[in-house]
Amino acid sequence: MSMLNGRTALVTGGSRGIGRAVALRLAAEGALVAVHYGGDDEAAKRTVALIEDGGGQAFAVRARFGTDGAVDRLFEGLTTGLAGRGLDILVNNAGIASTSPVAHLTQEEFERVMSINVTTPFFVVQRALPLLNDGGRIINMGSTASRFAVTTQIGYTISKAALESMAPTLANELGRRGITVNTVAPGAVRTDMTAGYTSIPEVVAGLESMTALGRLGEPEDVADVVGFLAGPRARWVTGQTIDVSGGTYLGPLV
Repeated sequence: MSMLNGRTALVTGGSRGIGRAVALRLAAEGALVAVHYGGDDEAAKRTVALIEDGGGQAFAVRARFGTDGAVDRLFEGLTTGLAGRGLDILVNNAGIASTSPVAHLTQEEFERVMSINVTTPFFVVQRALPLLNDGGRIINMGSTASRFAVTTQIGYTISKAALESMAPTLANELGRRGITVNTVAPGAVRTDMTAGYTSIPEVVAGLESMTALGRLGEPEDVADVVGFLAGPRARWVTGQTIDVSGGTYLGPLV
């Protein structure tokens, strides 16, 4: 029997990249998956079709984060799709990048990154609490950016550090309901969001040289860890950040 049979899941930013891999992984384990997306209808349809072609169940929910009323629209579509069922798994995956150093990071860019990467996930969790079943799972998508310095992404780094900081307090508050809250922190992963640098051989070689396992990550590498945290075998893991970077910046490779 699949580990998530009878469970329900919401994956924000679930139509592409890591989010798509997570949605496929949870559906393969038997969950009914709500695939949230911002505006790419074709990508969302493709993800739902991939799940259904594999024998799983899914539906798409559109809500453009960073716009007024986005969380309301998300939960209107979610509750309709769940048809009276509660929510078992929430994966806060949606996020945007920022590639400006401190001298060039504008207030507008900073506020947008914080709104989508921090404020929205917080209020998604808040809105989800009445729907979330006891024994549920909350998994936030952080980044190894919060662990080491990259001068061209200070806004992104701050946002992911803030998101990561939510888990211990939420885990402490929700633990008596059997709800676990954890953060997954990927390193460099090949997705459409990272294509700007993962398509440059010299950059890839540099990243691989500082990674213990000697390669970039794939979305499925992250999805497998999310799948573990979403399942019953992770029942005793909460308030933690799990590094999923292949051992990036562990020390000199000698």
